[in-house]
Parts: sequence; C-alpha cells; structure tokens
Amino acid sequence: MSKAGQHALITLRKMIASGELAAGERVAEIPTAEALGVSRMPVRIAFRTLEQEGLLVKAGARGYTVREISPESIAGAVEVRGVLEGLAARQAAERGLSAKSVAVLRQCLDDGDQLFEKGYVTEEDLEVYHDLNLRFHQQIIEASGNPAVSMALARNEHLPFASVSALAVDSNDMRREFRRFNFAHMQHHAVFDALLSRQGARAEAIMREHANATLRYAEVFASTAGMADSIKVIQREEQK
Repeated sequence: MSKAGQHALITLRKMIASGELAAGERVAEIPTAEALGVSRMPVRIAFRTLEQEGLLVKAGARGYTVREISPESIAGAVEVRGVLEGLAARQAAERGLSAKSVAVLRQCLDDGDQLFEKGYVTEEDLEVYHDLNLRFHQQIIEASGNPAVSMALARNEHLPFASVSALAVDSNDMRREFRRFNFAHMQHHAVFDALLSRQGARAEAIMREHANATLRYAEVFASTAGMADSIKVIQREEQK
C-alpha cells in the first residue's frame, strides 16, 4: 500500500476507534479524500480494507457506513486472536523452528532493533514496523504447521481490530507510541527466545499477553477530532 494509502487507513481506523466517526455514519470517497489531503484512490483502498476488517459496511454504490463496535467486542476478538496465536507459538516451539523460520524471525528482530535504537519513532517508522510485525506473526503461524490456526485467524480478522495488521497510531503523542511499540518489539524478542528454547508454554503465554496490547484500540483517541469534524462538514455540504 502507498504512503498515502497507509496514512488514510491509519487515520480512518483511529477515527472509528475513537467514535469520532460514529456508528451508522456515512462516509464517502470525495469528502474523505479532501479532508485527508489525498487523492480518491488511497481512500478507496482504505475503505475496502476497513470493510474487510469489519469496521465499515458497504452502503450502496457510492459509500460506506461505520459499523457499530464496542470495547467488549474488540476485547473478545483480540482475546480469540491471542488464544490462536498462543497456540501457534506453542506448537512451533514444540516442533522446533526450521532454519528458514529462524532467519525470517531474526531479520524482523534486527529490523525492529534498528528502528527503535534511536529512542523515538515517526509515523513512517511505524509503517515499517507494521510490515515487519506482520511478517513476524505470519512466520510463527506458518512454523506451527497447523493450517487450522491460519484459517481460524482469517475468519477472526473480519472482526473489528482483531487483525494484527490493524495498526492505529496517535500522532499527537509519539513518545507514548514509541514506548508502546518498543515494548511490543521486546515481546517479540522474548517469544523468539522461547521458540528457540522450545519452551512451548512460555511462548504461548507471551503471545497471548502480546495480543493484549491491541486492546488500546478500544480507548478514545482525542487527536483527530478536528479532522473528523472537517470530514463531516464536507459531507454535509456534499449532501445539500
């Protein structure tokens, strides 16, 4: 996905999580693109991704409506992901990692170390982290040798904020975001150590706890209120 697409996706995801784009509210390409300062194509792609994540519902040919979500529904979906990824980690540890899995996971850790070693992160850094985080999780699932885990996760990812790729960033508090994502990266190191040591129970426990970091997406983000308001104003003007 392009940089503009990632920006649109992360911003809209955050606005939905905060309630600034309210349940049942209609969103359309043109006003959203104008408010975000991007072209229509990145917004179109972001809308489709958010529909797949269970955050938007198709509303006719020209737009979407925001799906009603609650902290409880997010927590439930994330807990299921933690259980499934924990199972994958335990089975991967018990089977033992292949040379390929070790290489992929080590590369993800090395890339993350380079990202966080400067002591702060930018939004662009977190886009890079998004990709390496996805690779890290996918490799553990593959290493489990259990295709049922992958299929169950694919179904669960259609629930709001259940996907490991559902990255939301508070750009108004990047110091806090550095701490949050750096901690998540340290958990990656811990689970990798457990996998190498073939400590199945430990690997499972770390991955289940790791999933809980996602629950922050159920909190209210205060940083996008102005942008949300501008989208709503443009939409009202368009509908006149």
